[in-house]
Amino acid sequence: MTQSFPKLTAQQQVAMGHAPEMDDTIDLGALLSVIWRGKWLIAALTAIAVLCGGYYAYVAATRYYSATAVVMLNTREERVTDLESVIGGLSGDSSTINSEAEVLRSRSLMKKVVHKLDLESDPEFNGKLREPEWTAVVKSRVRSFVNEKVFPMFAAPPAMETPNADRELESVVSSLLGTVAVRNVPQSLVFQITVNTQHPEKSALIADTIAELYVLNQIEVKFDATEQATGWLSERVTQLQVELEEAEARVKDFTANTDLVSPESLTGLERQLKDIRDRIQSITLTAAASEQRLAALQAAQRPEDKLAAAGNDPLLLRRLQEGTENPVRMPAFDLRYQQIVERAEMEASRARSQIVALSKSQVELDSQIERQGQDLIRLQQLTREAEASRLLYEHFLSRLKETAAQEGIQQADSRVLSQAVIPSLPSEPRKSLILAMSGMLGLMVGVGLVLLREARNNTFRTARDLEQSTGCTVMGQVPMLPARKRRDAIAYLVSKPTSAAAEAIRNLRTSVLLSNIDRPPRVIVTTSAIPGEGKTVMSLALTQNFATMGKKVLLIEGDIRRRVISQYLNSKRPEGLLSVLSGTHTLEELVVHDEQVGADILIGEKSAVNAADIFSSESFHRLLDEAKKTYDIVIIDTPPVLVVPDARIIAQEADTLLFVVRWDSTSKPQVEEALHLFASVNQRVGGLVLNQISERGMKRYGYGGKYGAYSAYGRKYYTN
Repeated sequence: MTQSFPKLTAQQQVAMGHAPEMDDTIDLGALLSVIWRGKWLIAALTAIAVLCGGYYAYVAATRYYSATAVVMLNTREERVTDLESVIGGLSGDSSTINSEAEVLRSRSLMKKVVHKLDLESDPEFNGKLREPEWTAVVKSRVRSFVNEKVFPMFAAPPAMETPNADRELESVVSSLLGTVAVRNVPQSLVFQITVNTQHPEKSALIADTIAELYVLNQIEVKFDATEQATGWLSERVTQLQVELEEAEARVKDFTANTDLVSPESLTGLERQLKDIRDRIQSITLTAAASEQRLAALQAAQRPEDKLAAAGNDPLLLRRLQEGTENPVRMPAFDLRYQQIVERAEMEASRARSQIVALSKSQVELDSQIERQGQDLIRLQQLTREAEASRLLYEHFLSRLKETAAQEGIQQADSRVLSQAVIPSLPSEPRKSLILAMSGMLGLMVGVGLVLLREARNNTFRTARDLEQSTGCTVMGQVPMLPARKRRDAIAYLVSKPTSAAAEAIRNLRTSVLLSNIDRPPRVIVTTSAIPGEGKTVMSLALTQNFATMGKKVLLIEGDIRRRVISQYLNSKRPEGLLSVLSGTHTLEELVVHDEQVGADILIGEKSAVNAADIFSSESFHRLLDEAKKTYDIVIIDTPPVLVVPDARIIAQEADTLLFVVRWDSTSKPQVEEALHLFASVNQRVGGLVLNQISERGMKRYGYGGKYGAYSAYGRKYYTN
């Protein structure tokens, strides 16, 4: 009977796409199970990868041989004389070691190796002597076509023309650099020069040549430096000699053209100048006193004043006394006083004359001192220049003689510790490494493909997955029947009543009957999402199983569009369901009792009327009411719900609806869409059936020992 559900259940919400939130936790056990299920694919891909790697390593790969020459820097200063600037050794710091490593890898050194060994004639290094590979030819043609035809505006500008010889040489040098590896042994001054070529003798020869030319290059550099230093010193010594002669000539000419001066004579003149200055100062004071006395003498008018101005001269005092006593004697006083004044005038005049003479001497002496001081400074300057030129000349002359003496005794700053040994075994390809990497690559690709396949899988392999995805109960899990023809399927169930498939149908029957204990379902509708999921076989098997219980069962073929049930039976009757619905025949007249199934079957019949209209008719409803009066169980096999609407119409008359899902075939979107269609007409799916389960497939996926009728622990109960 039809049951109404005003609200969508949780199962229907899941079916309509409203799935609950999933946990983001990674299940390591499930991940390992997925990898274990794909172990054969992983093993196959790993084996294929190892075989490919082995073919490349042992057959296809080009053999390369490595040879190593060892060179050590010599930092000990073993020299005949100390000429560090010309033939100085190398220090042992990291910058020196790195610099020497770059010298060993320098293009200039490699060019010398190329010229010495004539590597331009070796096809291994000169690509023009080799036949171009087909991949290079294809790339070149594609590139030229794209640049010329497709995108001419993006074509690269023509490169600057380079002479062919230089371009070829640079290409050979680049190829040689690609085969050379220079390594500094940690915490040492030792360099390992490794060359990797296709011939063992060639590898050893190139390694030894690089070491030899490197040591020789150091000697050549020092020899060139010595020659350059000798030439430069020679030119410099000649120039310094000329400068020294010119400086000495200037000193000689200056000495000849000037008075002989010396610091001592200049000091004596300065002392004389000081004495003159002292005398001028003393005489200036004396002259001032004389002038003052003369002025006082000239200014006195009275005899007493004159006597005071004359300094109480005794003679003048006596003449004054005589004139006082005898006025006739006063002229003698005046005469004496006049003599005193004249003497004072003479003293003042003499003092002025002395000051003038001393001042003139001072000026002359100052001029002489200044002139001789400048001459002395000039002489000293010329002398110092000549002395400096002499010292510089002697120094460079000494260095020139030392450098000239050192020519031919230069020593290299490195030495070869060991020559390269011709290898007996190739260094490349590294077979064990290639095999290991191939195996790891195959393993990774295999695991990746397995995980990708699992991630892209949207089918159902277990009842738990089906229930979690749809929210509906799984009533049965039916393994695949071992029958090649459709008629053999029911025959197998009849002949093997204790087989795993028969027990699975029996479990489904039990689940259906116990789904509603109070009102066991009588009208059972089976359907699926798409064709080919085994719902018809399921209907026949379920009908046969109900019949073995002693139930009176009627199987109605509701898929009148395909009508495949007749292929499972021996009956070829043309009339069927439509004849009953039209009333031309009764149900009892048209049902076919199949002895193998053990039940009555009403087959479908071809009709020009749309099947959906037929099942929506009142006559179909009356047919079911009549069948329920006669039969205990009525099973209706309906078409796929995603193909036609017949199943949703017939389901309105069902007590329970069984939805068949094919194992590892029907996709999740198909199942969800089909359940959504039932939910849209307010029809509940009574249970799901996971059908056509492959026992080998379950073992391959790792489920063979865990679930249902195909589990390992049930083998003792089944007779397949």
